[in-house]
Amino acid sequence: MIEEDILTPPIEDDDETGQLYEHFRFVADPGQEPQRVDKFMCEKLPHSSRNRIQKAADAGFVHVNERPVKSNYKVRPNDVVTLMLDRPRHDTSIVAEDLPLNVVYEDSEVMVINKEAGMVVHPGAGNFTGTLVNAIAWHLRDLKSYDPNDPEVGLVHRIDKDTSGLLVVAKTPQAKTSLGLQFFNKTTHRSYNALVWGNLTEDEGRIEGNIARDPKDRLRMTVMSPDSGIGKEAVTHWRVLERFGYVTLVECRLETGRTHQIRAHMKHIGHPLFGDERYGGMEILRGERSATYKAFINNCFKACSRQALHARTLGFVHPKTKQQMDFTSEWPDDFAQLIEKWRGYMKGTTRDTFSTAQQ
Repeated sequence: MIEEDILTPPIEDDDETGQLYEHFRFVADPGQEPQRVDKFMCEKLPHSSRNRIQKAADAGFVHVNERPVKSNYKVRPNDVVTLMLDRPRHDTSIVAEDLPLNVVYEDSEVMVINKEAGMVVHPGAGNFTGTLVNAIAWHLRDLKSYDPNDPEVGLVHRIDKDTSGLLVVAKTPQAKTSLGLQFFNKTTHRSYNALVWGNLTEDEGRIEGNIARDPKDRLRMTVMSPDSGIGKEAVTHWRVLERFGYVTLVECRLETGRTHQIRAHMKHIGHPLFGDERYGGMEILRGERSATYKAFINNCFKACSRQALHARTLGFVHPKTKQQMDFTSEWPDDFAQLIEKWRGYMKGTTRDTFSTAQQ
């Protein structure tokens, strides 16, 4: 893992200048409660142990507001916490790799890709090859103006490894700037299809709650009150597409794009995504106790062995032509099979899945 690697002291150090290099920077939220800096960084660096962070602090590598601190320092609102090491950051140069890439649209400025589930979007934390970015680098290897290591071009947004669907790539700095502003100003159109546990009583709704790292599970996000000053503001709009009683097919439209936003928001309102192990969706949360039903659910989990989430539509204004561009991605096979299984279940069951569904 990248954090474990960089926190491991080098075997040999020929640098006698004493120069330190910034590896990570975190700014504490305005509502940050006093918290030991080692615990604060442990939550921010999911793949690092607290013991390693404490050793880094003892070595003078943990800084707050540009001054080294010990591991018992209490982080306060708006503190700037940095990890400074005596060697440059690990070389993460992106190498072009000939990997499958489903290009939906491409011109001189932009490229729209339909990502398959299971593919990591960007190198990092143990995934330095085999990512979508490596595949894009190969696809554009003959375009001299495109440098995959240049942050002024490339992906404008991301989706989770096990989420399928649409992403837009900027091939020029001008396109990256234009698209980045559209995402910042919330003028893009993005909708997802998701299968969630339970029967939502309303036909549509709005979820507002800040997204922050879960202190109990550093690989999971949690939802905080919008006025808490903790985390980043996030808004998700949802509407029901199809009801099965025990589960519901919904469309989720994003106002913001935070890490795990839909997954955390739906869990927050009591309807975690079907098959989402990280957020409790791999348990049988609604339905019957019969062996037949349990076997059916397990077959569903096997058919779609990931969170049931697909980035279905993407819309933006073209950076150069200023024309509205709208794209729709069909469900991948695993998602489509999952929905068909539930449709078949509804036709074959004699139970009223709505009156018995826990809401």
